Amino acid sequence: MSDLPSESNLAYLETLLDEYLQDPESVPAEWRRFFESNAADRGQRLRPNKPAFRPRSIFNPPGGNGVAAAGSNGTDAGVYQDRVDQLIRAYRVRGHMLAQTDPLHMPRPVDRELDPAHYGFSLEDMRKQFSARTISGKPVRTLHEILDLLQNTYCRYIGAQFMHIDDLEIRHWLQERMEGTENRIKLSRREQLRILTRLTDAVIFEEFIQKKYTGAKSFSLEGAETLIPLLDLAIEQAGDQGIEELVIGMPHRGRLNVLANIVGKSPRDIFREFDDTDAERWLGRGDVKYHKGYHGDWTLASGKNVHVALCFNPSHLEFVNPVALGRLRAKQDRLDDGQPDRAMGILIHGDAAFAGEGVVQETLNLSEVPGYTTGGTLHVIVNNQIGFTTSPEEGRSSLYASAIGKMLQIPIFHVNGEHPDSVAQVVKLAMDFRRDFHRDVIIDMYCYRRRGHNEGDEPAFTQPKMYKAIRSRPSVRESYLKHLAKLGDVTPEQADAIESELKERLENELAASRENGESTPQTVRPTTLTRVWRQYQGGPDSSVPEVDTGVEADRLGELLLATTQVPDGFTPHRKLSRFFKGRQEMAAGDKPLDWSAAEALAFATLVTDGTNVRLSGQDCGRGTFTQRHAALRDAETGALHIPLQHLSPDQATFQVLNSPLSEAGVLGFEYGYSIAYPDALVMWEAQFGDFANAAQVIIDQFIASAEDKWGSLSGLVMLLPHGFEGQGPEHSSARLERFLQLAAEDHIQVAYPSTPAQYFHMLRRQVVRPWRKPLIVMTPKSLLRNPACTSSLDEFTAGGFQRILPDTTVESAGVKRILLCTGKVYYDLAERRSELEANDVAIIRFEQLYPLSDEAVKAALEPYPADARVIWVQEEPENMGAWRYLRVRFGDSLFGKWSFCGAYRAASGSPATGSSASHKLEQKQLVDIAFGLGRTGPIATETACSGHSSCCRECMRCVPEAKRSA
Repeated sequence: MSDLPSESNLAYLETLLDEYLQDPESVPAEWRRFFESNAADRGQRLRPNKPAFRPRSIFNPPGGNGVAAAGSNGTDAGVYQDRVDQLIRAYRVRGHMLAQTDPLHMPRPVDRELDPAHYGFSLEDMRKQFSARTISGKPVRTLHEILDLLQNTYCRYIGAQFMHIDDLEIRHWLQERMEGTENRIKLSRREQLRILTRLTDAVIFEEFIQKKYTGAKSFSLEGAETLIPLLDLAIEQAGDQGIEELVIGMPHRGRLNVLANIVGKSPRDIFREFDDTDAERWLGRGDVKYHKGYHGDWTLASGKNVHVALCFNPSHLEFVNPVALGRLRAKQDRLDDGQPDRAMGILIHGDAAFAGEGVVQETLNLSEVPGYTTGGTLHVIVNNQIGFTTSPEEGRSSLYASAIGKMLQIPIFHVNGEHPDSVAQVVKLAMDFRRDFHRDVIIDMYCYRRRGHNEGDEPAFTQPKMYKAIRSRPSVRESYLKHLAKLGDVTPEQADAIESELKERLENELAASRENGESTPQTVRPTTLTRVWRQYQGGPDSSVPEVDTGVEADRLGELLLATTQVPDGFTPHRKLSRFFKGRQEMAAGDKPLDWSAAEALAFATLVTDGTNVRLSGQDCGRGTFTQRHAALRDAETGALHIPLQHLSPDQATFQVLNSPLSEAGVLGFEYGYSIAYPDALVMWEAQFGDFANAAQVIIDQFIASAEDKWGSLSGLVMLLPHGFEGQGPEHSSARLERFLQLAAEDHIQVAYPSTPAQYFHMLRRQVVRPWRKPLIVMTPKSLLRNPACTSSLDEFTAGGFQRILPDTTVESAGVKRILLCTGKVYYDLAERRSELEANDVAIIRFEQLYPLSDEAVKAALEPYPADARVIWVQEEPENMGAWRYLRVRFGDSLFGKWSFCGAYRAASGSPATGSSASHKLEQKQLVDIAFGLGRTGPIATETACSGHSSCCRECMRCVPEAKRSA
């Protein structure tokens, strides 16, 4: 029997194959041997009892019994050409399945669509000529030539996924560049030497660390050293394309190598961090060396500089992604009004984290959203094929770690990290793609992790076969050197000279780090750009004086009136007429200002003073509670008009951005934006304050701790709607207690303003005052329309934000009970006091809870008698809100003079009831308890009064005599 049947027997062969796959015993023995031997020759395995898939076409019609035989007439030629076209498309779609991208050669599924026999082709067909009109170059080629080109392009050391892209222009752009070069790049000797040098830098640095600091954690790059030449090539190409600023975000693996060999941090500073001899310097602050950021100037081969900034990053791997891109977008806005031609970002990922962490999807989703675009990010997956000890099949449901990237219309290049020339090719493709289309692009670099998760880990416990293969592999530098030696371009002597020079330099750096036998103090270089931060400061709150944030009344009126103006021909929604009319009355001084008007005036005064304002969040253009209306839509055409962008010809930028339904990604982006734009007012608003808990990593690991860990400041404002109004557990609390628990060393500000004027002054203070710390604001919901929650225009014209609002409505000498509170509950207390005519009860508001000055608290209480009882009143349960924070701070006596206890809901695992009726009952009981009227119910005050043995709720002496019977 011949190896393959003649063309005339193909239909009969297909029938036999179908029968064999259903039941091998149903065909003669010689045909069983034929099928098995031919499958083995092709490296395939025929699986009986599973029907072979044959694509439906004119040569395999529905109900057909096999592939039609080829003849000499035009119809048969057309049939064969269709098969060829299908085969070409299959390689473009599925060629990556055969690509040799894995240096460890782990088994992969076989794809029958890439086998010519699947389409009915025989060995004789290889010599036949077909139209190659869809391939650039020769219009006619033999089938052998077509296959050779496709296999070289898509099945060598680069696997490309791009056929999911809908845009035909982009697909053709990629096809021409890959197929026109067979996905290879011709490198000059100088370029090969540069790659070898950068590989040597990476390999020798890791070997030096392991030798000098045996057992110390460094999260080495060993096994993935090609990342260093990859970044080198990317930065060089970026610079040649006009990029001036480059922001890098990455996890801890390989960070020390990137710091030393890419960003320009001195190895002696890294060695000092390993020696760690200056214990007193970092008490309570600082971070491990492989989390730190740095920035420096990269000098291109042309002599031009590119500023490279590596962002600091905690162990929460991928959460740096939106932070880095927010920082990048701020740089772009500074450089060229948001255009991406002068600044770009590179995000480096681990394979397990890229597939496993949801913030990756949130970040990718921002890439084409207005207000968050950065003109295309280069994503590099350092694919170690393992996450800690977790294998790919345990860590994801997809074949590739990069699968989530297919949500975007972008190419994904899988490349073998042990073939630097192929890496150079995909870097060129990726960088050109980004330049031409301003979209993200992914390089999935397959490599391995030579050591365990850290240098003290034993990886063979969980991956014995993998690490048996890894132990026998030479370094990628050795492999590349052999490759270059075969080409005759680089001699072993030249390579040895490069290695010796580097080792000598590292030894000199180590010696310099240990001058006088010990580590010298490290010079800490700031991670944010010095030039934009020079006029701002951190440090203690008390070191910076308060500022006057008032604005003259005439200007306020004009600006508020301008927020109601729309262009000619613009048709606002009919329900907005009342909103505009109200604002016009406020502008004229005929009506007090509400919360929305105060906010609009804060924004308007800042942008007309030259300060950029950026507000983002879910539905924040209109406002979650239909209160803001900063972005107007024409009721007829849907056209957008933002009045705050049209106040004056020379005003600064005002952006109000409806964000995607994301908390972690968007908050991270705005935080990153704020660290590169300290002179702007940058705000993120939660739809409800409760939803901030979906961004807790950004809050804990960046916003609250960045100053201590990395010396990084931020002026970000978080607006968190807060207040108990019977809307249920998830629409009540912004978790004030969490921010107060995080508060220390004046590193954040926590405020709960109770009037529109206070909110106005607070927002302006955040910019006018040179002190830059994150500001967390509990903002209102029901107070947005509460007639009692208003401010006169005069309150905006002078002074500034008051941290504590005193009570000016009662005579201090006759006060027996002092209620301390913050935010919304003040209005409930004030209303009840009026009903009770309790003129011996004072209500003092803490507008800023942190930083909180003891002197300010004492000054607020000083006018009142020493025997007056002080009660903290809050809507939140006892274990939430500000009570425990204040209780720990002050104890049961304020300054040894006033007794101190609290009124609150009972401690609970949930913030609030889901019943509106229950909420109203609880709120009534809470207010009554505050005035000494309540004795039962879910509200409790547990601290004994000074001088009284009974619980505060039993003490009635502070209640006016006339009302005790109530």
